Amino acid sequence: MSAFFWLLSRCPLWLLHALGVVLGWLTFLLSPTYRRRFLSNAALAGYSFARVSAAVGHAGRMATELPRVWLGAPTRVEWEGTACVDAAYASGQGVVFLTPHLGCFEATAQGLAQRYSPTHGPIVVLYRPARKAWLADVLEGSRERPGLETAPTTLAGVRQMIKALRAGRAVGLLPDQVPPEGMGQWAPFFGQAAYTMTLSARLALQTGAKVLLVWGERLSWGRGFRLHFREMQAPLAANLDAAVVQINQEMERLIRECPQQYLWGYGRYKQPRVDPAKEA
Repeated sequence: MSAFFWLLSRCPLWLLHALGVVLGWLTFLLSPTYRRRFLSNAALAGYSFARVSAAVGHAGRMATELPRVWLGAPTRVEWEGTACVDAAYASGQGVVFLTPHLGCFEATAQGLAQRYSPTHGPIVVLYRPARKAWLADVLEGSRERPGLETAPTTLAGVRQMIKALRAGRAVGLLPDQVPPEGMGQWAPFFGQAAYTMTLSARLALQTGAKVLLVWGERLSWGRGFRLHFREMQAPLAANLDAAVVQINQEMERLIRECPQQYLWGYGRYKQPRVDPAKEA
């Protein structure tokens, strides 16, 4: 499987995206559970299937582009709204980059590392270790790139991120990812309660880091990605509960910029999994 993954990484991005469209639609048509979740999540946000049907293909593209993004040659990246990034780094208090499951979030982290780490030090991104051994091996080698460090979803990983922020560096998280039980709280997301991580808000409140929003638009015909940066509409609330709700609202705002590239099939409203360490 690792060899097949490596082989795909040598393919042009346009070909991988074409294969991804086929994969996305096959999954949508053959999996009633996935299809119901996709349609239900989109409806909660007020979207008809006609409005977000392109997201079916983009979900497939997300899967098939990973070999190229992780192991292949660097892809072309465009930039939009970087003035706020320069200003945040200049403050010296660190930067917390937040992105939802929108577009290509893997390219977002790599683009940030390539552009900003030579001057400001490596960016640290939070990740959940893969359960399959072969995929874990691939991830370990692919995400540890120059200017990019990974932090596991453990106490040690949290400490790693805090240390980076206090040194004026940056960290990256997906705050719409469902955390393990005990590591989040229930907060509205498109009008329905969703178990939401508190870590992103805690990091910013504890260190005084600047919170910025970013998402990686997947360009057509395999032309690469365009990274969009946004400031929050208001300063992060000092109260943790309010800050978590505020971050969810900001993720909604980003998703509404391009709902056709959001991962509507993600189980955003599922019950959190129990942390095995706490069960033991």
